[in-house]
Amino acid sequence: MPLSLTLPLTAASLAYLNAKTGFSNDWALLSAYIAAHISLHRRASQNTLNLFYDLETHALHRTHSQHPFLIYTGKSWSYGEAYGEVLRWAAWLKDVKGVGNGEVVGLCMLNSDTFVWVWFALWSLGATPAFLNYNLRGAPLVHSVRASGARLVLVDEEVTASFAGEVEKELEGVEVVFVGQEVQGEVQGMRGWRERDEKRGGLQIRDLAVLIYTSGTTGLPKPAIVSWQKARVGAALVARWLPLKKDDIFYTAMPLYHSSAAILGLVSCLMAGTTLSLGRRFSHATFWPEVRATKATAIQYVGETCRYLLAGPPSSLDKQHSVRFAFGNGMRPDVWERFQRRFGIDTVAEFYAATEGPGGLFNKSRNAFSRGAVGRNGTIMYPWFALQMVIARLDFETNKLLRDEKTGLCIPAAWDEPGELLFRLDAKDVESKFQGYFRNRDASSSKIVRDVRRKGDAYFSSGDVMRWDREGRWWFCDRIGDTYRWKSENVSTAEVGECLGRHEAVSEANVYGVLVPGHDGRAGCAATLLNGAEEEKSLELSEKVLRSLAEHAMSTLPRYAVPIFLRVTRQMEMTGTNKQQKHILREQGCDPEKVEQVGDKLYWLKGGTYVPFGKKDWDEITAGRVKL
Repeated sequence: MPLSLTLPLTAASLAYLNAKTGFSNDWALLSAYIAAHISLHRRASQNTLNLFYDLETHALHRTHSQHPFLIYTGKSWSYGEAYGEVLRWAAWLKDVKGVGNGEVVGLCMLNSDTFVWVWFALWSLGATPAFLNYNLRGAPLVHSVRASGARLVLVDEEVTASFAGEVEKELEGVEVVFVGQEVQGEVQGMRGWRERDEKRGGLQIRDLAVLIYTSGTTGLPKPAIVSWQKARVGAALVARWLPLKKDDIFYTAMPLYHSSAAILGLVSCLMAGTTLSLGRRFSHATFWPEVRATKATAIQYVGETCRYLLAGPPSSLDKQHSVRFAFGNGMRPDVWERFQRRFGIDTVAEFYAATEGPGGLFNKSRNAFSRGAVGRNGTIMYPWFALQMVIARLDFETNKLLRDEKTGLCIPAAWDEPGELLFRLDAKDVESKFQGYFRNRDASSSKIVRDVRRKGDAYFSSGDVMRWDREGRWWFCDRIGDTYRWKSENVSTAEVGECLGRHEAVSEANVYGVLVPGHDGRAGCAATLLNGAEEEKSLELSEKVLRSLAEHAMSTLPRYAVPIFLRVTRQMEMTGTNKQQKHILREQGCDPEKVEQVGDKLYWLKGGTYVPFGKKDWDEITAGRVKL
């Protein structure tokens, strides 16, 4: 056969085999994973696990010291300049505040250059930063500080009010320092100090590197232990898997108190020797202008970030940027393709993980095949995923794992069947992969499931409902507790929300189950933000819009999954990382008085359309005269 035919046929065959086996996808992930662990153990053998050494290596390099490390509010710092700032803050923390090796120090700060300098200064002293959520107020804030054991908390001037009044009284004995111009001036007058290596030495890979808190949406926030192993492997894996190149500029406006921006954002950039472009906080008005101004080649998202970017008015500048990929977690399937198309984003690199969790899933998507999936594997990685993870069947009424009556073991879910995602642990040494929550043994133990595949084994409970299909795609369904049961059927809030999110009138939908007097299970309710000027003026919707929404839901969803109630709101309750809040909505339920008290409007499905739902209708239901 002539060469002119052989080469194209060979290329086509290889492309087919790659598509069939997912080889390139698996190899990118596997090679990154192996390289990350090799790097971890090399650092451990060199006694340089502390990530301060990575900054120092770049800063003292003959040429790379001049490479930009951080861009913030139009100013840029090279690795060398960043190192100088870190050492000045280290001198202030040591000499003025007496911070020493092994101490935990709280940081309650918005994104800024100062946040980064203080963070690495603490590491340089052998101390541990505890990242406090600056959105917290009252009891949750007090609890977060106390749970860390910190005697010193550095606070951004913008959140000064949060530490006044009762919080100040409750934190008696804790020194709270507001970092304003006076402190900044004091620090700039300091001569940089590099602590001796022995103050940072002797670390083990599972030792505490940083405390990062859970969101606290269903209770008080818990400080998750992020070990040096977790920080290093997670960041190195992401840096190699994406991959981040030295000339890349990685933009994030996600909060640094969260692991996505801190570990998988900033630390990944540090390990790749690339540049981080940092936004103070997420805002649709500043996101793309900052991306363009800093010539960012990568952007980070969390939760509903991309939906909010889509909600902004179209612009001729939408594709005028240098971004080659978007990286993050929690992008909804109904947003994914529209976001790529509108903003000209070639690749979406989605991941799934929990700050305290022992593993994760990754999906680098350029086409429709894996669009919307939180993870993906091919033939090579299948045995690894099958060994390290299991999706176990759930009783969606009790939210407990189903077990075989004879063996007492969990029952694996079938292909494409929703169940809880569990990660395998070493039954004899659980802490080798899961260090749990700081000084909270009970909470840590509650995340461990025993007797899953065999007697005595141990798994980490993710708390998430997932499904895995035969093509190696992993799909997020819901948080456990978000899936509700209605008409003897399980309803996925994520599936319903995705459906409603595709309607032209809907900007965002947050779906949850509500208790209805005289009815078993929970009825579906969708808190909805709508597009359009008419809806912005009033929550009274036109009959046309209401009927269109009902017809869309009924034609797309199973009958039992169509939301009975529609709650129209002007503002969606969110976490600081752009994830939807549900627990307050569930508590208010479908009682029109409670809903209208906060300024929202309630409708219900009747006669093939949504119509206003008021006190008279509620009384009819509670009296048992109406059956849904």
